[in-house]
Amino acid sequence: MNYVSTRGKNEKVFAAQAIKQGLAGNGGLFMPEELPSLSFDDLSAVCGMSYPEAAAKILSMFLTDYTYDELLSDCEIAYGSAGFPDGAVNVAALDERIKILELWHGPTCAFKDMALQIMPRLLSRALTKTDEKREALILVATSGDTGKAALEGYKNVPGIKIEVFYPETGVSKIQKKQMATQDGDNVRVCAIKGNFDDAQSGVKKIFSDSEFCEKLNEKGVFLSSANSINWGRLAPQIVYYVYGYCQMVKRGDIHMGDKIDVCVPTGNFGNIFAAFIAKKMGVPIDRLICASNSNNVLTDFLSTGTYNRLREFHPTISPSMDILISSNLERLLYLMAGCEATAEYMRELNEKGSYTVSESVKEKLDEHFKGYFCSEENTKKTIKEAFAQGYLCDLSLIHI
Repeated sequence: MNYVSTRGKNEKVFAAQAIKQGLAGNGGLFMPEELPSLSFDDLSAVCGMSYPEAAAKILSMFLTDYTYDELLSDCEIAYGSAGFPDGAVNVAALDERIKILELWHGPTCAFKDMALQIMPRLLSRALTKTDEKREALILVATSGDTGKAALEGYKNVPGIKIEVFYPETGVSKIQKKQMATQDGDNVRVCAIKGNFDDAQSGVKKIFSDSEFCEKLNEKGVFLSSANSINWGRLAPQIVYYVYGYCQMVKRGDIHMGDKIDVCVPTGNFGNIFAAFIAKKMGVPIDRLICASNSNNVLTDFLSTGTYNRLREFHPTISPSMDILISSNLERLLYLMAGCEATAEYMRELNEKGSYTVSESVKEKLDEHFKGYFCSEENTKKTIKEAFAQGYLCDLSLIHI
């Protein structure tokens, strides 16, 4: 399977190169040329699989230059009892209508463990498959949970070093302590003045600095990313939507073919985009509900078709969602508008701070997505109400 840039220019690479490289040469994000499909027979087969088996099956449909046996071996290690002692994924019932996909059973209690325990293994294999002799330097911008999960996943991995940048006052106390106390000979953490968008923009500027990258190359180093802009981070997230649906079928909560709505607290749009990919593959998902906090740039975009990052930034109690530039939205635009329009939208966002999609693109968005946001007061109220029902939910840990 070939991977192409969301911004065109005819760059085509295999999965290993896309994972190693992170960003496309023109600043776009890598996407598969076509999406694989899952039949009901395929989904029924997943119902009888362990999580590592299901992950290897789904990933093998996207990473075609990796063998199934390679992926299964890596998934068994990544999602085994050492990292996920209670199992990788659990579907809990808040009531008869609402089920919660628990993704926090990994080593750092963040849902991003689901991708960042397997991603370092995918990158290590990518270095071998592309005959890479240089050392990889992973640069990560984080609003909290990505940083610790990436540090834990990449610690002491041969041939790879990782540096994480986080907003000094924009992560929770426990996440800051997790990052500051991370062990490993190849890890480094740096606090910045500003918010997550400042950190993410800074990392992207480093990636696009050709002079700096050439100096690194002379020293035998190249840059890569562990954020969800890297397809190797996003692809593993597709798995748990497929597996979660199948687990509900297996438990008798639904019948195969029944449609479900999926609500995802969203900042950088990677998690909910993974759910959209699962839907496009054939998982019976009806409406995708994009849940935001007070930084409701996505809510406004899905309502109006205009994305405007020029707005007040609100630090909240859910800092992982405190984002005004949702990078993975570019991948959705690519699927709905094509590479030329996407490149223009991204140019306008960079130069003007906003863009408005065409009416036809807005109609396509409306077919699949609804956007809502929740105030700080209502967030606390909802957590309290869920706790009264016997379930403790934490927005920084649980994404449904």
